[in-house]
Amino acid sequence: MSTTDALQSAAVPAGPDPYYVAMYGAQPQERFPLPATDISRVDERFFRQQVDYHRSETPGTVVVDTQNRFLYLVQPGGKAMRYGIGVGQAGLEFEGTARIARKAEWPRWTPTQSMIARQPERYGQYAGGMEPGLDNPLGPRALYLFQGDRDTLFRIHGTSEPWSIGLAVSSGCIRLFNQDIIDLYGRIAIDTTVVVLQDEPLMFPQKQVPDFIARQLAPQQPAQQPVTVQQATDSALAPVEQGMGQPRRPAMDI
Repeated sequence: MSTTDALQSAAVPAGPDPYYVAMYGAQPQERFPLPATDISRVDERFFRQQVDYHRSETPGTVVVDTQNRFLYLVQPGGKAMRYGIGVGQAGLEFEGTARIARKAEWPRWTPTQSMIARQPERYGQYAGGMEPGLDNPLGPRALYLFQGDRDTLFRIHGTSEPWSIGLAVSSGCIRLFNQDIIDLYGRIAIDTTVVVLQDEPLMFPQKQVPDFIARQLAPQQPAQQPVTVQQATDSALAPVEQGMGQPRRPAMDI
């Protein structure tokens, strides 16, 4: 290889590992054929991977670490399968132990009464439920957590917004890449124990809203002012006014 070729190769970003590109590839066999997830801007730590695990939960337990944005499926031999997650407000309000009482493939989504009352023009049309599909905010799978016979309203589900993995956004429970929620769904059974942790020590610096997302969600913010997660997601949830150009796809309030 010549010096010029070497310099040109060094200047080209390597891109995601092909192993992960395949992991998050299209799944055409799904009821609604699932496209590949663009992982080009995702930190590798949020990809599905087996890791050492040093807590004491029994193998088969799901552990949600909201602070570090990880979900662990505990395995034998001090190992766990780790998934990157996005955490919504509902996900930050629940702590403790629950069980998976229901699993659903391509679930319907129904907004809460408070959401409909707050934004009837937006959510009223879904009062009877939103049909499953690629635009459904629960994604291809959902896991429903109960304590005894009481629904905690805490959900673990997919997302069509991969940029939100690793972030605490303004809405939702616990979201995984669509390919990851399909993988997790296939590994666990009804009555699986779920432990939700809220105050674990930080293992990494918190992820910031990527610039390309901040620009899409809050274009009115001056470039020199940093955009917070709350500002970005609140802007995404705001109605689009006349004269502002093409409507942006909002972050779903789930």
